[in-house]
Amino acid sequence: MSRTPKISPELATGPFRASQAIASGLITPGMLTGPGWQRLLPDVYAHRDVALDHRAWCTAAMLALPACTAIGGQSAAFLWGAADAPGPVHIVVPRTRRLRRDEQLAVHYTTLAETDLTSIGELRITTPERTVFDLGRRTDRADALPVLDSMLHRHLINTWRLERMIHERREWPRAAALGRLLPLADARSESPMETRLRLLLIDAGTAPPAVQFEVRDTNGVLLARTDLAWPAQRLAVEYDGDHHREKQQFRHDLERLNHLRLAGWTVLRFSANDVFHRPAETAAMVRAVLHELTDRQPSPTAVIST
Repeated sequence: MSRTPKISPELATGPFRASQAIASGLITPGMLTGPGWQRLLPDVYAHRDVALDHRAWCTAAMLALPACTAIGGQSAAFLWGAADAPGPVHIVVPRTRRLRRDEQLAVHYTTLAETDLTSIGELRITTPERTVFDLGRRTDRADALPVLDSMLHRHLINTWRLERMIHERREWPRAAALGRLLPLADARSESPMETRLRLLLIDAGTAPPAVQFEVRDTNGVLLARTDLAWPAQRLAVEYDGDHHREKQQFRHDLERLNHLRLAGWTVLRFSANDVFHRPAETAAMVRAVLHELTDRQPSPTAVIST
C-alpha cells in the first residue's frame, strides 16, 4: 500500500521557489511533476490545496521576478486595501529591463526612484503616493478617484508628498490630469461607489455635495448621516449597495428615511445600475430636484450640522 508523501509545512501554505525548496531538501524535482503541485510562474510552485487569491499571485510574482521590480498599479491599490483585486498581477519594472511575457502579469515599464517603493511584509510594492500617481495617469478618472478617496480615508496618503510628486513629474504623461483630479478627492468618502456617484454628479454640473453629512434634530440628536447632501436645499443622495436588501438593513433604512422626511429632507436613492448604465438620467434627476428645492425655506423641525 503506497503512502502519501509528507508535505513540508514550509511548502503547504503558499507559493515557493522550486529551486530553493529542492536545494533545501524539502521536495524533489520528481515530486513537483505530480498532481499535488501546480506551477504558477517559472520556478514558482504551490500545493494544489493552496487558495490562489490575488495576494498569493502577488507573492508568486515577487518570487519569480528580479529584485528591481515591484507590485504596482491596481494590484498595489488592492494590497493597500483601496481597490478590488484585478485579474493579472500588475508589476512595475525599470525601463532598462525587459521581462518575458506571461498572461498572469500586467507589466508597466517606467522610471522608478527608491522613494517610490516600500514593502508590505515580503512584498515589494509602490508607495500609496506612487500607486495613486500611476493609477491617476493610466486609468479613467472614475476609476482613479475612488482609489484616491480610499487611500485618504485610510490615512495612507501624504497629500503634500503626492502634490510634490505631481509637480516634479509634471512632464510625465497625464500628470496634469491627476493634478486636476486631486482637488475633488474627499477622505470622508466611505465607498468606491459613493465616490463614483459624487463624481458623476459633479461632472454633470451640480455643485459639489457635502460628504457623510450629519443631520440632527433641534436637540442635537443625530438623525442620519447621509452619503451626499446639499444642506441648503435639504437634499440627501444615497448609494444603496446589495447589502441594503438584507432584512435588518432594509428595516434600518426605512426608519432612517422616515426620520429624514419628518425633518424636512428629500432623499434620492440610487443603485449601481443608475451609476453605470443610467448616468445621464441620474444626474438629470438630481439637478431637477435641486432646482425644485432651491427656493424652499428650511423646515423648522430640524437643524443641519457638518
